[in-house]
Amino acid sequence: MKLAVVIPALDEADSVAGAVASAAVGPVEVVVVDGGSRDGTREIAARAGARVIESAPGRARQLQAGVQASDSEILLFLHADTRLPAGFDPAVRAACGPPEVVGGAFRLRFDQRTPALRFIEWGARLRVALFDLPYGDQALFVRRTALDAIGGVPQVGFMEDLDLVKALRRLGRLIILPLPATTSARRYRARGVWRTMALHWLAAGAWTLGVDRSRIARWVRR
Repeated sequence: MKLAVVIPALDEADSVAGAVASAAVGPVEVVVVDGGSRDGTREIAARAGARVIESAPGRARQLQAGVQASDSEILLFLHADTRLPAGFDPAVRAACGPPEVVGGAFRLRFDQRTPALRFIEWGARLRVALFDLPYGDQALFVRRTALDAIGGVPQVGFMEDLDLVKALRRLGRLIILPLPATTSARRYRARGVWRTMALHWLAAGAWTLGVDRSRIARWVRR
């Protein structure tokens, strides 16, 4: 099965080359979908080896544009500040072998090793174990047939990763690979680890209760 890595980006000049480099192995197609960057993101991504396309800004719109630009049977959605592990390609293809598997994700790991961030990594493992709910920073991957069956990437302005996972679970099984996707701790550095964690828990709880998405976004982005 052909595999494509889709990377949505907006002003990610400092990060995008690393994301592309981690994904550009063997026959993997790498598509960077730029949402209007002004810092050279497009040019840097192209030099790193990605195919670069443009779309209106918004992660859900950018992801869907990348899906439509590729004909691969497996789509892997990678944040520009996240790095895929060595061996991700055969691991994803093997995970998608059983017909009941519709997609999956990787284990969360941060690029800094502090007790607080390790606690958040542990919390992510617990969330997945209890609720089968990986987040987008765990590099979600999905079979195209399953994505087509749910109508594509959910077109919402915020937390599209949770909507995507929820829809996929109705169709089949998700696999969480033991390999780690290493993501930047920059959001936690900027706002504080415990405050950022509390905001994420608040957002996830509000999403579960069906709170208006724009209200959740205002809470988290303050």
